[in-house]
Amino acid sequence: MDNPACRAIVSRMKHDTDILIAGGGLNGPALALALASAGLSVTLVDAAPARERATEAFDGRAYALAVASQKLLAAIGIWDGLSEQAQPMMEVKASDGHAGEGAAPFFLHFDARELDQAPVGYMLEDRFLYRAFIDAMEASDRITLLHETQVTGQRIEPGGVVVSLSDGRELCAKLLVGADGRRSGVAERAGITREGWDYGQTALVAAIAHEKPHHGIAHQFFMPTGPLAILPLKGNRSSIVWSETNENARTIAALDDEDFLAVLRPRFGDFLGEIELAGPRFSYPLNLTLAKSYVAPRIALVGDAAHGVHPIAGQGLNLGLRDVAALGEILVEAQRRGEDIGALDVLERYQGWRRFDSTSLALGMDTVNKLFSNDNPLLRAGRDLGMGIVQAMPGLRRGFMRQAAGLSGPLPRLLQGRAL
Repeated sequence: MDNPACRAIVSRMKHDTDILIAGGGLNGPALALALASAGLSVTLVDAAPARERATEAFDGRAYALAVASQKLLAAIGIWDGLSEQAQPMMEVKASDGHAGEGAAPFFLHFDARELDQAPVGYMLEDRFLYRAFIDAMEASDRITLLHETQVTGQRIEPGGVVVSLSDGRELCAKLLVGADGRRSGVAERAGITREGWDYGQTALVAAIAHEKPHHGIAHQFFMPTGPLAILPLKGNRSSIVWSETNENARTIAALDDEDFLAVLRPRFGDFLGEIELAGPRFSYPLNLTLAKSYVAPRIALVGDAAHGVHPIAGQGLNLGLRDVAALGEILVEAQRRGEDIGALDVLERYQGWRRFDSTSLALGMDTVNKLFSNDNPLLRAGRDLGMGIVQAMPGLRRGFMRQAAGLSGPLPRLLQGRAL
């Protein structure tokens, strides 16, 4: 892997790996497995220690997977080992209101039986998904994992990109993929700038055990200070993503567990009976951040490195997996045609496929958050009426459901459950 003579041979670039991926969260491993399954060699660089998140204890983190994302996990060979741990979401209910007052009279109700396939999606804990990715990558002879290592530099050379690592090594690749989050070092070093804004909100995240079964129903409750999502997990447990103003969130986060629950209960309601915490609590600030380009010479961005969005509807990971599916398909097809997979014209096909879709969805979620995160009586009447109209129109409602399930628009093969 170590190639100190790389600079001297750039005219006949010798590649240590076809693709180097910076970032070992979830999108990076998904892309590594997809590309390796099609015969490409991949090196994944992860700053975290090996298996740090693959623990037995539940740390509270979980994801809402769209149906298309589940199909991708099946196509790259890891869903069979995850299906028993995944909680199907059969219905989604969205309503407006105030803490302690219950839902508004107008609401949206999405039922999986209205789609030509069910469920609407799945909830899956981070520890299970991450472990499946690690196991599959370690079993692949086309993937090299470098843990506790960071990408510290990059430079474009004729025929490839030279990547400097924190352990002093330099690796040569045909393409560098930034899957390294909202503050992507890959993007910054490539001169890719970002635009966006802060929401003035913080997400409080925790897992809740409750007395009554949830029946696979997900709830999105819009309150003036921010939305509360209640998402079903296996057993009588749910994951909550509770958005509050920064000031309120700081106060709530500082409370002990009992006082935290006392503040949560009026917002959560009593429809699931008594509630208690089922894991640790954590929080993170909410903002919108969009890369002005998803590509540069021998560089491509996926996931939060390309677009960090509000957690309404839980679309963050699903957007990233759509990037993975599109980029994987573009690169594999280019490789089979004998093209240079790091060439800018190849990468611009990926950008053309993904940038409009992800930006539109990000701005759509931004609009929904701004529309609902206020207590203006005129806006509240208008949005409640709007939800009532959508609820009364089955065709429009099914369209929203297909969009949320990731089943609308031109789908890459992986999102259809087909191998590359």
